[in-house]
Amino acid sequence: MYFSVSATTRPMREGDQEGVTYWFKTRDSFEDMIARDVFYEYAEYGGNYYGTPKEPVDRCLEAGRDVIMDIDVQGALQIRERCPDAVLIFMTAPSWGILEERLRGRGDTDEAAMEKRLKQARWEYSQGGEYQYIVVNDALERTVHEIDCILTAEKLRADRRTCLLDLED
Repeated sequence: MYFSVSATTRPMREGDQEGVTYWFKTRDSFEDMIARDVFYEYAEYGGNYYGTPKEPVDRCLEAGRDVIMDIDVQGALQIRERCPDAVLIFMTAPSWGILEERLRGRGDTDEAAMEKRLKQARWEYSQGGEYQYIVVNDALERTVHEIDCILTAEKLRADRRTCLLDLED
């Protein structure tokens, strides 16, 4: 399994690592990448760009590896357009209050920007029905188990395993 590392124009924070947390780009560099169509998806969020580079994802998919992307709703809807067989899992907090608490707990956003984030989050929640699955992110072990069940179920779908029905030797 491969966890896709997104590119972003946001500044590095303490603890960030190039190529691990994100690929950090200048705004000009990111916009050049958009023009060259190197992203599966991209969006501007909170004044910064975020996007998923195609090349490492394609390399993993060609090798038969599953790819996990941690992307916002705008990006997920773009992925669904480009890759109709992609499996979309909407991760949600146990409640709106806990989501707001988590966002505020980061401590990196002033109140005006926080209000914009919360407005965006309300829109994102309204799009949850566009996904195939919804998982509540409250207890790590259960959340991981549910995602593992989704991955297993998707691999067992009949349309992905018809080759097993070949009666010829």
